[in-house]
Amino acid sequence: MEKLAVKTKGLLLICSLILISTVFCESDNSISAMEKSEKEGLYYAIQGFVGNWWNGSELFPDPCGWTPIQGVSCDLFDGFWYVTVLNIGKIQDNSLKCQPNAEFRRHVFELKHLQTLSFINCFNFPHQHPVFIETDNWDKLAGSLVSLEFRLNPGLIGQIPPSFGSLTNLQSLVLLENGLTGGLPANLGNLVSLKRIVLAGNKFSGQIPASLGGLTELLILDSSRNNLTGTLPLTFGGLTSLLKLDMSNNLLDGMLPNELGNLKNLTLLDLRNNRLSGGLTKSLEEMISLEEMALSNNPIGGNLMTIEWQNLQNLVSLDLSYMSLTGSVPESMTVLRRLRFLGLNHNNLSGNLSPKLAALPSLSALYMNGNNLTGKLEFSEWFYGKMGRRFGAWSNPNLCYPVELMSTGHVPFGVKPCQQGVTLLEANSNIKISSDEDSNQKYSILVSLGYSINVVDGSYWKVVLVKQIVIVLLMNYIL
Repeated sequence: MEKLAVKTKGLLLICSLILISTVFCESDNSISAMEKSEKEGLYYAIQGFVGNWWNGSELFPDPCGWTPIQGVSCDLFDGFWYVTVLNIGKIQDNSLKCQPNAEFRRHVFELKHLQTLSFINCFNFPHQHPVFIETDNWDKLAGSLVSLEFRLNPGLIGQIPPSFGSLTNLQSLVLLENGLTGGLPANLGNLVSLKRIVLAGNKFSGQIPASLGGLTELLILDSSRNNLTGTLPLTFGGLTSLLKLDMSNNLLDGMLPNELGNLKNLTLLDLRNNRLSGGLTKSLEEMISLEEMALSNNPIGGNLMTIEWQNLQNLVSLDLSYMSLTGSVPESMTVLRRLRFLGLNHNNLSGNLSPKLAALPSLSALYMNGNNLTGKLEFSEWFYGKMGRRFGAWSNPNLCYPVELMSTGHVPFGVKPCQQGVTLLEANSNIKISSDEDSNQKYSILVSLGYSINVVDGSYWKVVLVKQIVIVLLMNYIL
């Protein structure tokens, strides 16, 4: 019986090994099913970027097998493996890193099912080894490519190829922080499937194509940090799906178009550091989803009172500094309960600040410095203690805070205490004050001597503390 049991166990072991061998063989056959042209195209394309030393010899049985290449993904089409993702550059520690003289090779366009292509921190030598984006052959990827990205490549120079306009299935185009120049091709408007277009941090110039306003599925449009000129296209009013619009740090001029009010889904509007003018368009109050609005460093001018700020209940950050704004701070801003940051500094604002601003539950930074605000600040000691230097009210010469707060140690930085002294002066009809400046100067002198002033029936009355002065003179004489 024991011998029979041993034989049975041995037979089961042999059967198990045969079964495992069969599974692995079948698995191996399925993994290795990559067309020769696809494999060669991938290898030649990679060698153009990382160097001819790379031959994929460590891969088994191929790039889509058990030891795949970092940055390369595959998928099955008609029973064969094809490359769908190719990421080149310093993405992870074991990613394919580019050689100094990296170059485009036509083989990348032979990857017929390629969906995602990215180059990150790959072309880094604009003077020694400048690289241009391949101008032809992009139409070969028109049927498959949905994401194209060039990020952090200072050595990538030249213009956007017009052939990009053939990539009609593209959903994401990212050209971020490269050395690209020239204008934006009008045929980018052909990319009607785009949901994201990021062109920030290059040296693009010229006007923004009006054709971009036809990208009705667009969610993110970022062309910040370039040298773009001209006005914001009126066609931007058609980008009704847009969530984020960032055109900051350019050379844009003209007025804010009324059509911006059509962007009901927009959460970010960033137009900082341009040359926009003409006042605040009233249609801004119709952008009801806005969470962040940044228009600072533009000579826009105008009055804050033209906007019904209470309509923008989702605002979290509002930066309107350095805009030559006039008038007073609207009471309607005091109902923006989600507001965390409010920057109105360095304008020409006047009038008093409403104490209701301090009651905003989310407010953590309030900058009003560099204006012509007047009167007494009616904020609490607790408010000043909470905000610290994040409450900016300095450089408002006619603004002051209650003198009783001095004893608490929580006072607004750079703001003077209000003066409240009252003293009668000796009547003297011959005294004349020639100007407010003289009056202020005399007031300062009298206060420094222990006097105070008050105006009674247009005359100055002076009370001299004779007893104290005599005592001081006697002490000086004795000593």
